[in-house]
Formats: sequence, C-alpha cells, structure tokens
Amino acid sequence: MKSIFKSLFVFFILLQFGSGNFATAQPFIKEIKAFQTADSILMPPSRAILFAGSSSFRLWKNIESDFPRHTIINRGFGGSSLPDVIRYTEEILFPYNPKQVVIYCGENDFAADPTLSSDSVVERFKTLFQMIRKRNKTTHIAFVSMKPSPSRWKMKNQMIAANEGIKQYLKSQRRTNYVDVWTPMLAENGEPMKDLFLSDNLHMNAKGYAIWQKAIEPVLKK
Repeated sequence: MKSIFKSLFVFFILLQFGSGNFATAQPFIKEIKAFQTADSILMPPSRAILFAGSSSFRLWKNIESDFPRHTIINRGFGGSSLPDVIRYTEEILFPYNPKQVVIYCGENDFAADPTLSSDSVVERFKTLFQMIRKRNKTTHIAFVSMKPSPSRWKMKNQMIAANEGIKQYLKSQRRTNYVDVWTPMLAENGEPMKDLFLSDNLHMNAKGYAIWQKAIEPVLKK
C-alpha cells in the first residue's frame, strides 16, 4: 500500500512539473533539448570550434559562412548568463570534444542583477574556464568581451571592469585569447554606435556582426 501511495505522489509531482514548473526549474531546457535532438540526427564533428554563450551567438545565423575556413558548432542559447552555460556544459559543450571554445556571456548576468559586482562575473567565468580545462587541458579558450549595448549603457562601468578582469585572468593562463569587441563598437564620442544594433538596442545587425567577424577570425584555431 505504501508503494502505491508513493507512486501516486511521484506521479502528482511529475504532473506539476509538466504544467510549467519544470521549465522554471530548468531554464532554457527546450533549447537544450533541441540541440540534443539535432545531435541525434546528425552529430557535429569532433575537434571543431564551439561557440557557446548567449543570444548574440544564437542570433548569428550565418556564422558558418562568416568563418568558411573553420568548422563551427553554434551553441548560443536564449538570454543565458554564465551560470546557465555552466549548468549545461555536459549537454552543450563536452559532447563535442572541441579543439577551441569561444565564449560570449556576461551581459545577461548584469541585466538579471544590476547590483552584481564585476568581480562576481569574473569568478563565474573562472568557474566555467576551470571546468573546461579540467575536462581537457589542451582545449583553447577564447572570451569575446561584453559588447557596449545601448540599452545597457548604464551598466558600462560594471561591464568594462568585468571585461578587464577576465582579460587579465586569461593572460595568466595558457592557450587562451581575449577578443575585444567593445572598443571597435564605440563611436568617436566614446558611446556605442547605434547603427550596429537592431531596434531593441541590444542585439546586433549585419554591421555589428561584421565587426565581430573581423575581431574573432584571427584567434580561431586552424
């Protein structure tokens, strides 16, 4: 009898999760499952270059053609923050055994918590970095600096400090690159060039991605 009640209780809990709470407990799970479904149909090749991070990568629709000399796997998802990328390393990073990981993340960390310190974001990046290195010591790791989004310009000091902290950390590590996209996206007055962005003043148009392509291409591994 107890086993019956226990089974009913578990079933009830699963029903509750199925009503939407499960998505809250596991943010972006639908996108992660979509990656896994795509992999089950055609698994990307091992030792490719993996782009991991938030929607600035997810929305880069022609990323493969922008880097024609490289095999690219794009695993940018949603409005992810560094803890989200850390949460899903087993699903979106490690299965591919990439020779290089290119990371864009951090903006959403500050957007989710405007009081978050730049040091906290640097520590989050270090956690992700060390997880990758623990799994594969030879993997090259590149960080693309947080961009100067007009809609988040009030957070510029935090992002500048976090960018600098991550840059300095990468200097102390082997097989790393820091890619500065902040500077080339600024106008002469030191503010973001708004013509690089969509109407939301957050995501980029083709002109913005052209700047990224030019900055990232030199650090990609052959």
